[in-house]
Amino acid sequence: MSDSANPSLEELRWDYHVNTLRREDLAPDPLNQFKKWFEEALAAEIREPNAMTLSTIGLDGYPTSRTVLMKDYTDDGVTFFTNYESRKGRELEANPVASVLFFWKDLERQTLIRGKVERLAAEESTRYFLSRPYDSRIGAWASKQSEEIPNRGWLDERVEKFETEFPDSGSEENVPRPEFWGGYLLIPEFVEFWQGQPGRKHDRFEYRRNEGEWSARRLSP
Repeated sequence: MSDSANPSLEELRWDYHVNTLRREDLAPDPLNQFKKWFEEALAAEIREPNAMTLSTIGLDGYPTSRTVLMKDYTDDGVTFFTNYESRKGRELEANPVASVLFFWKDLERQTLIRGKVERLAAEESTRYFLSRPYDSRIGAWASKQSEEIPNRGWLDERVEKFETEFPDSGSEENVPRPEFWGGYLLIPEFVEFWQGQPGRKHDRFEYRRNEGEWSARRLSP
């Protein structure tokens, strides 16, 4: 690498000034605070406000991150779906902990949620799977997610194979849920809310759960 930094990157800065976050603004429960911020992201018409960076830990001890979509949030936690045989599925099977990060750029906000992960009940995974568009359900069958494939044509052939096996009849149930595909619930143990502020004096609050009770504290930016 060059000894000198890229000057164009050094000059990339943004002065945050849209909102503030004060202790009196916080909900007692971080999931209620998350609900408030998520609804504000929806109201701001942010594109895919449910997009989140999911990080898992591999058997080699290295983290892997990817963007996935949150499909529900409740008092219990955050829900997402995937192929259980994918890299993230295998990593969650071996080490069922994860973090997710939401970044709402236009609101100058991010939320970090960390905790244990559990598989959803099969009935819940099936209910959501059957609500997906036909092409997405076929894609779940066709993709051997995270495995090496020879070329794009291989994937196209797999799609055609399952379109023949499960023709589009207009019924939600014409494409059954594969057993290797389903949902997870991330159960929060730690939640952090970050609000950008001018001069790097950002607002940061973290919630931690101890014996079922949440407590919040302000962090230095």
